[in-house]
Amino acid sequence: MQRTKAPFRADEVGSLLRPAKIKDARARLEKGEISADDLRKIEDMEIEKVVHKQASVGLKLATDGEFRRSWWHFDFLAKLTGCELFHPDTGIQFTGVQTRHDAVRVIGKLDFPDAHPMLDHFRFLKKVADQAHVTAKMTIPSPAVLHFRGGRKSISKDVYPDLDAFYEDLGKTYRKAVKAFYDAGCRYLQFDDTVWAYLCSQDELQKARERGDNPDGLQQIYARIINYALAEKPADMVVTTHVCRGNFRSTWISSGGYEPVAETMLAGTNYDGYFLEYDSDRAGGFEPLRFLPKGNKVVVVGVITSKFGELEKKDDIKRRLEEAAKFAPLEQLALSPQCGFASTEEGNILSEEEQWAKLGLAVEIAKEVWGQ
Repeated sequence: MQRTKAPFRADEVGSLLRPAKIKDARARLEKGEISADDLRKIEDMEIEKVVHKQASVGLKLATDGEFRRSWWHFDFLAKLTGCELFHPDTGIQFTGVQTRHDAVRVIGKLDFPDAHPMLDHFRFLKKVADQAHVTAKMTIPSPAVLHFRGGRKSISKDVYPDLDAFYEDLGKTYRKAVKAFYDAGCRYLQFDDTVWAYLCSQDELQKARERGDNPDGLQQIYARIINYALAEKPADMVVTTHVCRGNFRSTWISSGGYEPVAETMLAGTNYDGYFLEYDSDRAGGFEPLRFLPKGNKVVVVGVITSKFGELEKKDDIKRRLEEAAKFAPLEQLALSPQCGFASTEEGNILSEEEQWAKLGLAVEIAKEVWGQ
């Protein structure tokens, strides 16, 4: 049967390919040809269009495509009290390509500011989504993301000589964020998270050790932080997570199935749903879904790739859903692309037409598998 609450049987992760008008406007802003207010007006218009487009393909939710962001994570994290954006000597290394040289570090005591700009971003999204009669979905990075990539070296030892104090403040900051988005009208929030996948990758675990961090026990620490952040979540608010192995210009970072973290992640965190990518062999098999508790939690199976434009065959997707249903009840499953289409403003290597075809395919299959 279909679902009337999030996550929906046909859902999406969050980011969408940036329209040419936004890319052009950002370039003109860099040159000083237009103002930040001019850019905002263009973003507003393009977000209105993309929300109604999501509704028109049959989705029951809409994001703003992350159109106001350059990065899926840094734009949010850099605006937390105690954090700053900086430019290291190297970017993040993906398979065969490196990102721009941006990163975030902790330089002061963490907090969630009352005037975080993404609260206004959400308010605008909700206004448009209400007009389109869809649920507004907001995406922010998971708290684990602030810690794992930079590790101890990216957290001021003067401010946090003890990481336990950092973890405590991180949980408090995110609990405050959840409340702030709820008060702004958000009922569908998602924590995007690369770290659970990194904890399944021997290469990423080794990199963590080489930079002086000990990854042993981190999944339990992250679960405690997440659960603290969600502890006061109102009953009418849905909070999901999306687990990603890297998404930049259609490339990736990590490999490894979910088995090492599945029990902690699925049974030990208090999310309402889990968007898990399953579009390649790098994600392993569906066996880890056996840890999904019976009940109301949902796994949104990402077997439609957002990295490339070739459209999957319906029968192939249905067969994969049948395979997943061997380990978790079909009524606790849903369908989406494996990731966003543009985790950074550069976007993946496919066209907007191909992007919409994939989202439309998810809607069609969901109707056929779970009914109208």
